[in-house]
Order: sequence, then structure tokens, then C-alpha cells
Amino acid sequence: SNMSWSLGVLVLLSVLLMADTNAVPEMDPYKILGVTTDASQAEIKKVYKRLAKEWHPDKNKHPGAEEMFIKITKSYEILSNEDKRSNYDRYGQTEDTQPYGGSHYSHRHDTFYFEESFFNFPYGSRSQRDFADSKYILHFNQYVNEVVPNSYKRPYLIKITSDWCFSCIHIEPVWKEVVQEMESLGVGIGVVDVGYERRLANHLGAHRTPSILGIINGKVTFFHYAVAKVHLRQFVEGLLPLRLVEQITDKNYQQLLNSWHELNKPHVFLFDQAPAVPLLYKLAAFAYRDYLQFGYVDQGLSETTDLQKKFNINSYAPTMLVFKENAEKPADIIQAKGMKKQIIDEFMSNNKFLLVPRLVNQKLFDELCPVKQFHRRRKYCVLLLTGDEEPLSFGNQEFLSFASTNAKEVVRFAYVYSEHSVCFIAPILKDLKDFALFPQVVILERRNAAGKALFKPVTTWNGSEEDKQRLQDELERLQKDPSILTHDAMLPELNNEFASMFIIRWIYAFSDYLSEVIDDILHNNWREMMPLLSLIFSALFILFGTVVIQAFSDSSEDNQTKAKAKDGTKAENGSPRAGGAPSRAPRKNFVEVTELTDITYMSNLVKLRPGQMNVVLLLTDTSKNVLLSKFAKEVYSFTGSLTLHFSFLNIDKHSQWMDSLLDSSQDAMQIAADVSDGGNHKVDYTGYVLALNGHKKYFCLFKPVYTGEDLDSQTSEDEGTTSGGRSNISTLQIHHKLDRLGLWMERLMEGTLPRYYISAWPEVD
Repeated sequence: SNMSWSLGVLVLLSVLLMADTNAVPEMDPYKILGVTTDASQAEIKKVYKRLAKEWHPDKNKHPGAEEMFIKITKSYEILSNEDKRSNYDRYGQTEDTQPYGGSHYSHRHDTFYFEESFFNFPYGSRSQRDFADSKYILHFNQYVNEVVPNSYKRPYLIKITSDWCFSCIHIEPVWKEVVQEMESLGVGIGVVDVGYERRLANHLGAHRTPSILGIINGKVTFFHYAVAKVHLRQFVEGLLPLRLVEQITDKNYQQLLNSWHELNKPHVFLFDQAPAVPLLYKLAAFAYRDYLQFGYVDQGLSETTDLQKKFNINSYAPTMLVFKENAEKPADIIQAKGMKKQIIDEFMSNNKFLLVPRLVNQKLFDELCPVKQFHRRRKYCVLLLTGDEEPLSFGNQEFLSFASTNAKEVVRFAYVYSEHSVCFIAPILKDLKDFALFPQVVILERRNAAGKALFKPVTTWNGSEEDKQRLQDELERLQKDPSILTHDAMLPELNNEFASMFIIRWIYAFSDYLSEVIDDILHNNWREMMPLLSLIFSALFILFGTVVIQAFSDSSEDNQTKAKAKDGTKAENGSPRAGGAPSRAPRKNFVEVTELTDITYMSNLVKLRPGQMNVVLLLTDTSKNVLLSKFAKEVYSFTGSLTLHFSFLNIDKHSQWMDSLLDSSQDAMQIAADVSDGGNHKVDYTGYVLALNGHKKYFCLFKPVYTGEDLDSQTSEDEGTTSGGRSNISTLQIHHKLDRLGLWMERLMEGTLPRYYISAWPEVD
């Protein structure tokens, strides 16, 4: 009976499971996306984008939004792939259309990564992001203020991703493994989501997802190879500068250790069995390259046997030695099988400086002699102001010997070469009236970052025992009474002795940029190359275009000069230039001046666009050349305005136009009184200038006023009778009619001139 009961339960469970399995509805991607079976790829993509935005869980708060978003995405994956779509159209059901979470997917290697991480796919909020996205996500300000400055101490590996990037899921396992390894070595990690940090992605030049790039010294380099752990490791190593670590052998180690004086740095040697320099050591060398010189000793080479024996190096664990002024004996040593980053950082941080370093730049001075902040944090510097000459070498060596016996943490010893830092030591030496001899030893305490320092001169220094005893006594007094520092000075910033010349820095920068360009070209990264190519072609176009235009303009201007000279000769002989052609001022004051005729009248006045004005000069045949030249010079400074046009009207040809204009004005009586000189003869309008606003139908009037200049200077060109025969024309020379035009133009641009409105513009006969 028990067996029958168990069998019945088993049958019942099987039926329920089969019913539950059959109850799961099959997914129809066409119905989910709402497209027909003959829809094109463009239509499917368009519908997918619209539905994905509508059902995205970050934007749609419906309880079933996440499930619907997954169905939409899965449907698009099926229909966007021709093979999967063909299988679905033939058989109506494929493995891709099985219910989500079905065990059938666990056997497909090509979709394992996709299915495994699909439900952890980032939807925009940090709490739902994958492990890397939530911890290493970058924003623009964070990149500028943190990543770029820190990239001068360690390289960064950054992944570019987005919520819509399904290819990003396939590289996630490799990325996770690389991040865990690189972060433990000291490499910075970052993730940029294009959907939320488009500005940062554009700034980095990342135009596709997924992308991986490296940043070092503020420079961005893209990863172009297959996403594999070994490739990414090689990529990080390739970011580091060349010759960061010197290969050490029995032949070159002594020369390197003896270079501490020229380099002003300690040397660090790593002894290890690996044939290649470990990446951890390279990264440490990059971080401390400003303080230390690095070397690597391969213990497996026969060329390093003597070196290992000299310093008694054991081969069972990596060993690190630090050498300072003494090349025969290491100043510090560390040996450990598991050489971790924290151990290396602490070891190098404790040995950044020589026992008595030379102050070669302001950065080193700030670290050795920091500014006083609190009483308990006082730091004193014992400075030897000396030189690099051979007679002073004994005293310099004795100063080093004295400093090596000092055990006080609040005192740091350093020296300065006078020939390299004249400006720095001058404020100190000028107060040493009783210590005129050189070299000098002073005890110094910095008070603020502006350069203020307190100091006390101790003694002239030649390395004798008396000098050492005197310095020792002053240091003991200082420990009891800091007020013995009675002198003060304002110290200028130290010059960098090791700063490379501008041309060398430019060559290095150019070589780095050239290598980056070549790398981009080799990998056909054309979209990222477009800004550079555009810059190159623009420069070439401007260069050659300027040469061609200049060549043609020179020839055309020569022709124009000849034509003007010929035209001017004709004008002097009484043959005026043909009407209607634009008249130009001399080349140095070029102004485009058009004659108003019955042909140009409509376009140059009546149909002017709103806001534009035409400045018209009234002249005669005899005064044409003189007035046009003067007119061009007076209005030349206003030709930059796009609202002004310049024309002239020949009153010998159109004698009635001016009278008709004044008569049609609403202020005709006032204008007639202004232009009349009290006589009954006809007014001579030669030299009058009108500013005509064709759209608003008003004009401003300039009346020539004699300035009193060159009363007696009359040339044949200035001597002419006006059409009105005015009695005082001899005193108002034609050449001076436009003397005040420049001031009038300024008032015109300011809008302070009186305006005379008319009902309609008169015709030109």
C-alpha cells in the first residue's frame, strides 16, 4: 500500500509539472514589438528604441515594467539577427523563445555570459549596477579633479559602457578578473556610462560601446585588441614610460650607484628570479619616479652573480635594496615572498630622500622644509650654502658625515649650490654682516607659503671639528629655545635645476603625439581620427588657399591701380567716369561707393532692408574726384558696420531730386531755413551728405561747415565755381566741405541726429 501511495504521488506531481510547463505561454517577438512578419530591420529597430524608452524601469514605474523591458530586449535580439529570425519564422519556436530562466540556456556557451548577467544588467541606478559599475562609476567633475591629477602617479583603466550595450555583458567576466588584479597592483579603475555621462564620454573621445581606454599623465590611449586578460595586462604595461626601470648587471651597477650626486636621488634595486620586470615594481617606479631611481636585477642571469654575492642576496624571496650616498652599503633592505603593494609603498615612502639632499626645485624644498602649522609640528632645516668647486668638496663631505649621525626627527639637513640658486640665497646672505665668509650654515624655519622664513646663521663651514661642535651646540639650544631664530627673510621660489629646455620638452611631446596618431591609423580608428584629419586638412586649405588668393588679389589690385590712374588722368582732362560704376577711394582707404541712378535707386534706397541706411554724398562733375576721395577717408572707419551703404548722387544729372526731397519733408520750412544762407539765389548742395532710411522713410542731413583750415591753399583741383554761383564759395573750399563729416557719422551711429520724415521718396529723373 505504501508503494502504491508513493507511485500515485509521483504521477500526480508529473502531471502538475507537465501542466505547468504547458501553461507557460510561448513568446511571440512580433507581437511584443508590434510589427508584422515582413517588417524591415529599420522598422524593427525604430520600434524597439521607442518601446525600450517607454518600458525602461528607470522611467516606467509600472510593477511589470522590468519584465516587459526584458521581453522587448529579447524580442529585438531575435528579430535583429537574421539566423534567429529565420529559425523562428520556420519552426515558430526556437531556444531563444523558451521561457526565461529555462535550463536549456545553461548548455549554450555563446549565451552563457549574456543570460548569467542579464538580470544584473544595470538600469541606471547605482544600487542595481554590477560590481564594477557601482564602485568605479565616474562623473565629469570627478574625472577632471581626481583622475587626471592622479594619472601622473598611476595609470587608469576605464571601461565605456551603457544600458543598451549588450556586447558589454560578454566582456564582463574578463573585465571583473582584470579589475581585481590591477586594482591590487595600484592601477586606477573607472567606468563611464554613456547614457548618464555623455559629456565625459565625448571628452574622452569614446564614440562606441563597449570601449576600454587607459589614462596616464593626463593622456588618453584606446585599447584596440581582443578583450583578454593577457592583452589588458600588456596594455597597462604599454602605458608606462620606457626605461622606467634600468636592467642592472655586474658591469653597470657601480656606475649607477655613483650617480646619486648628479641625479640627487637614492637608488632602488629589486632582486628577483623572474626574467621580466614585475608589473607591480614598474607601477611603483612610475609613482615614485620623481624621488627615486629604479633598477632590476635578474637573479637567473650569470651576469649578476657577483652583484648577488657582494650584497649577500638570498634567492628564495624577492629582495629590495635602497642606496643613498654610500654606494658600498645599502641604507635599507626588505625581503619578502609576498611583496605586496602596501609593503613597497611604505618602503619607498620612507626612503624618498638622500641623507642630505640638494635643493634643486621648490617642490623638494616644500617637502623637506614644510611650512610651520602648529607648535608640535615644527620642522627645522639645516642648510649648507656652498658651491660645487673642488676646494669645497671636503667641507661638503663633512657636512654629510655630521648629518648622518643626527637622530632628531624635527631637523632635516640639505645644501644649496650658490651658482644655481643665487636669487634664493641672496635674502639670507645680505643680512650676514658678521658672517661674510663663504660657505655658511644656517638653521631655517619656514613661516608661510609666501616665502617668509626665520633663520639663524650658525657658522662659516669648512668641515672642521670646531664647526661641527658649534653646529651641535646651536641645535641643542634650538631644542630648548626656538626664539634663537632672530633673522627673517622673504625667500623667492627655487628654480628647477633639472627642468628640460623648451625644445626638448616640445620634441618629447611631439613624439608622443606622433606615436598616438600612428597607433590610431594602424587600427583604423577613423572616427576618433576625424578631429585630427579635419585640423590637418583645414590647415593645408588655409595655407594654400591664402597663397593662391594673395597671388590673384595682388594681380587684380595692380590692374585696378592702373585703371584708377588712367581714370584719374581722364578726370583731370575733363572726362568724368562713366555713371553707374562703383567708385572706389584710394587703396589705403578702400570704400565701396555706388552712384544713385534711375537703375540703382530702387535697390539702394527704396527697397533697403529694415535697419539699414544709405549714406549719400551730393556732388557735381567738377567736384567728383575731390569729394569722393575725402568722403572715403572720412567714412572709412565706419565701413565695418553691416547696416550702412555708401553712395553718391550727381546733382548735375538729377538737379531736382534734392529740392523734391526737402519739399516732401514734414519739416520742410525748418530745413529750408537751415540750408539757406539768407540770400535769394539757389542753394548749392555740393558736399551735402544724407543718411537715408528707406524702410522708415526718414533722413538725416549733413551741411558743410567751413573749419578755417588752409584758407590760402588753393589748387587747380579745388578751384571751381559751383552751380549756384554763391559769393562766399572762394572761402569754403571744396576740399574742406567734409571736414566735420566724421563727427557727424559718430552722432549718426549713436542715434542723436535729428530725423526728417517724408511721406514718399521722390523719383530720380
